[in-house]
Amino acid sequence: MTAEPLPEHPDFLWRNPEPRTSYDVVIVGAGGHGLATAYYLAKNHGITKVAVLEKGWLAGGNMARNTTIIRSNYLWDESAAIYEHALKLWEGLPAELDYDFLFSQRGVLNLAHTLQDVREGVRRVNANRLNGVDAEWLEPDEVAEVCPILNVSPRTRYPVLGGTFQPRAGIAKHDHVAWALARRADELGVDLIQGCEVTGFLKDGDRVVGVETSRGRILTGRVGLAAAGHSGVLARLAGFRLPVQSHPLQALVSELHEPVHPTVVMSNHVHVYVSQAHKGELVMGAGVDAYNGYGQRGSFHVIERQMAAAVELFPVFARAHVLRTWGGIVDVTPDASPIVGSTPVENLYVNCGWGTGGFKATPAAGWTFAHTIATGEPHPLNAPFALDRFTTGALIDEHGAAAVAH
Repeated sequence: MTAEPLPEHPDFLWRNPEPRTSYDVVIVGAGGHGLATAYYLAKNHGITKVAVLEKGWLAGGNMARNTTIIRSNYLWDESAAIYEHALKLWEGLPAELDYDFLFSQRGVLNLAHTLQDVREGVRRVNANRLNGVDAEWLEPDEVAEVCPILNVSPRTRYPVLGGTFQPRAGIAKHDHVAWALARRADELGVDLIQGCEVTGFLKDGDRVVGVETSRGRILTGRVGLAAAGHSGVLARLAGFRLPVQSHPLQALVSELHEPVHPTVVMSNHVHVYVSQAHKGELVMGAGVDAYNGYGQRGSFHVIERQMAAAVELFPVFARAHVLRTWGGIVDVTPDASPIVGSTPVENLYVNCGWGTGGFKATPAAGWTFAHTIATGEPHPLNAPFALDRFTTGALIDEHGAAAVAH
């Protein structure tokens, strides 16, 4: 890592160019996945005449609104493979990008509160080990050793019967990740264009040839959609439908505290997950709101249930104060697995449907999506996540199989 201080304001890390009239590739969405795709297009494939279009500001969507959990302990082979690839990339990315984004491999602990939770947890540990993913099953006393402030008493409303633990999992600082990818992509010649909303697609028959934007028409040979919860809106503009639903997903942080929480704790049974950020605030999240929508805030009853469960599991948090809450827009597919690949429109590719797991997949999503766009063929890791699986029935059902899907 370089000892030279980085500029205080992130805008100094990249140019703010005017859009050109044409590019080889246009990426729609300057979040983590869009930036990673542009970076790997340039680095791995030598395609540098690339524009990343963002209707707002760079990384101002879900990239700025997630709870930064990184793990790879998914049940099914296809999911474990792509998330494990992501985790391996995460482990080398700070040095590769020469930017410290505080990647902390403090481990992720998934709690089991019922006998069914125990059975599913043991099953997932065995599946993880078969796939080369580090995973352990912990008994209640071992859970208490990993997280001493967790209430493992059998008399609680949600008794802890054990848990799965992935030691290599952890958290990272999301905005630093985005800035690091943006800086490197910019250095390689990629244009990062903010305040540029895509309003339509230019087509020649069934082939995309450009995009209409709020800043003018841009011609291009290939377009990649990486717009998370707004992917369905863009697909409709292009003339096809994606099998995704958009939901608000909210989280909250407390005021700053001394370090008390050494790991990441998740509970699928009560839908709460808790970590402590590097500055000291407690970061908590829950499940998605039940309704569909594009609002970047959620319902109060979800927060109420979330905090009640958190205080039950962590009595020491009872006097902590909520500092702020926020929401993102997640896109969820019928099988809770992503869609990465081609679409019915030639030369138009899509990367969406990551639901609540988008941040942790950032480097692998960018790596495989860049390969797909550059070669016109899917990477072996994203081939199972093709759009046509909803026609063939080759689903990858991660509903409930992935522990808490965050």
